Amino acid sequence: MKKNIQTALKHVVCIFLCLLVLAPFYMVLINSLKPKAEAARMNLHLPSEWMFSNYIEVIEQGKLIQGFVNSLTYALVATFLGVVLCSMAAFVMCRKRTKLNVFLYYFVLCGLFFPVNYVTLVRVLSAAQLTDTRVGIILVFTSAMIPFCVFTIRNFVTSVPVELDEAAVIDGAGPISLFFRIIMPLLKPTLVTCFILQFMGVWSDFLTPLYLSSKSKLFPMTMAVYQFFGKNKNNWNYIFADIVLTCIPVILVYMIGQKYIVGGMTSGAVKE
Repeated sequence: MKKNIQTALKHVVCIFLCLLVLAPFYMVLINSLKPKAEAARMNLHLPSEWMFSNYIEVIEQGKLIQGFVNSLTYALVATFLGVVLCSMAAFVMCRKRTKLNVFLYYFVLCGLFFPVNYVTLVRVLSAAQLTDTRVGIILVFTSAMIPFCVFTIRNFVTSVPVELDEAAVIDGAGPISLFFRIIMPLLKPTLVTCFILQFMGVWSDFLTPLYLSSKSKLFPMTMAVYQFFGKNKNNWNYIFADIVLTCIPVILVYMIGQKYIVGGMTSGAVKE
């Protein structure tokens, strides 16, 4: 009897915590479908009139299509490059533990602890003539994910038997074919995990495009929301609709790949 009561209490606490987390999302969603006056009250009541036209207005006025294309380009290209290149680097660092590789590994890990200096970053991009360019923004996003991806993937590589490498080399596989045909398929859980987490990070990043882009044609959706908020301070129904549209891609990506996250974050995490 006592055990059943404890289990019931745990369920009640879990349900309560879930409601606390979901309440803000519900409020944003429900207020995005209300008329202007009702949305300004920011309550949890259902709308008296369902205004699906709010989303059409936001897409047309907020230039969200351009922002969506920019965000998708930055997130997909930067994350793909970052995950593939980091997996190659992590594999070499794990298999060839020379003094140089060990130093490079711990040097890369320093990026997990030091903040980004945007002043220096802007100067570097300016010297390379990459200011206000998509290439520059993508390079910054890609470099920012190197420490986390290298750390996560390298710990997973340690769980892959070295005998697989030796067998592939005996069969005539070169370094490139060894990695892409033998090792990379085994890294799928951690690669998908890194891709999802970094995709969400790039999509939600506000400071990087704020510092590195001054042209509206380069703005991602986060900047589009910021601009839209400045122009529509009193139209909270539009602002809420804008937020919902910005969150949808991240939610979809997470739902598609969520089954890989736990395995990718824990497999090989304690093995060195």
